[in-house]
Amino acid sequence: MTSPQPPVPARAPATARAPATAPNSAAPRYIGSEIYRGSSYGAWHPLRIPRVSTVTDLIRALGWLGPGQFVSSPRAKPAALRAWHDPDYLDALQRAETAGQVSDVIRVRHGLGTGSNPVYPEMFRRPATAAGGSILAGQLLRHGGAIHSPGGGTHHGMPDRANGFCYLNDPVLAILSLRAAGVGRIAYVDIDAHHPDGVEHAFADDISVLMISVHEEDRWPRTGALDHAGAGQVFNLPVPRGFNDTEMAHVRDRLILPRVAAFRPDAVVLQCGADAVAEDPLSRLALSNNAHFQIVAALRPLSPRFLVLGGGGYNPWTVGRLWAGVWGVLNGHALPGLLPPAAQAILRGIRWERGGGASAHRLPPAQLFTTLRDAPRPGELRAAVRDRLARLESR
Repeated sequence: MTSPQPPVPARAPATARAPATAPNSAAPRYIGSEIYRGSSYGAWHPLRIPRVSTVTDLIRALGWLGPGQFVSSPRAKPAALRAWHDPDYLDALQRAETAGQVSDVIRVRHGLGTGSNPVYPEMFRRPATAAGGSILAGQLLRHGGAIHSPGGGTHHGMPDRANGFCYLNDPVLAILSLRAAGVGRIAYVDIDAHHPDGVEHAFADDISVLMISVHEEDRWPRTGALDHAGAGQVFNLPVPRGFNDTEMAHVRDRLILPRVAAFRPDAVVLQCGADAVAEDPLSRLALSNNAHFQIVAALRPLSPRFLVLGGGGYNPWTVGRLWAGVWGVLNGHALPGLLPPAAQAILRGIRWERGGGASAHRLPPAQLFTTLRDAPRPGELRAAVRDRLARLESR
């Protein structure tokens, strides 16, 4: 965690201009890149797994990418990243990638070369590509529409340091890009298992950005307390372990949808982290991916502009299935009960080394190879969830 810092003034990101003519807002766009294929934070890091490449391969295998829907993500230049990130930090990040190492001073000052944010070959180019996708999305949404950018969602990055696997903060840059495109009121919804401390740092006092986060209590970064309200437009809901589909439906209908609808946003940005599902190794929540699909579908009509980012997610099968399903939902496709052989082959081809011992090569349940949609995971609506919701509703 970083020490408290004053909010950084918003500046318009400088990157490629949006098209002069309005894109077809009826056809969602998918922003991807081949940089994610084979790029890894290292053999023992939670982000050693394939994620975006799996999603891209799955939606191609399903025939879900129509003409013009795939957009190759540009790599953001430092001038664009300086819309929120400190120039000295950006310079240190680029030098670390070139040198393949950092000094102790840089490690302490900027959080680079740590266990969470290691030095690896694409440590600037990969996050700069995710950031470039989010900046481009803000520009493409000038005229409306929906975009899915699963490489985005790095919501922990701070202006001058790497934080929580996040070297840059592309959700912040997406919001600033939307503003530069003339978009006024923006709702940011985050359903990752971890609180978006970097995004809240950027916009906690900005009444034109509604912020809603549903995250696991007592989970790193241990921010996002129930009573942290920013300027009154921040709604943090820490939820207990075992948070289930029934409880998320209650949160969706009593907190997320009413607050977003009342805010009347010009754009909605959804950080759709996949680490809140039951199989994820870095949380103790118990959702099925149906909870995510339902939130995506419910938010889409509430704004003319909708950007869905990725985020956390550390089980390669659940992440790939969830974000591919999000793309299907955005396009109105029926999610198949049984995946075709080509899609199954993609999931069966994933190798995930989880550590030593017999469990290292244990295969996941068969449904993670054969389906996109999980079986529902209903459960008790517990008093802790009801009571915390009531407190937020009373504001």
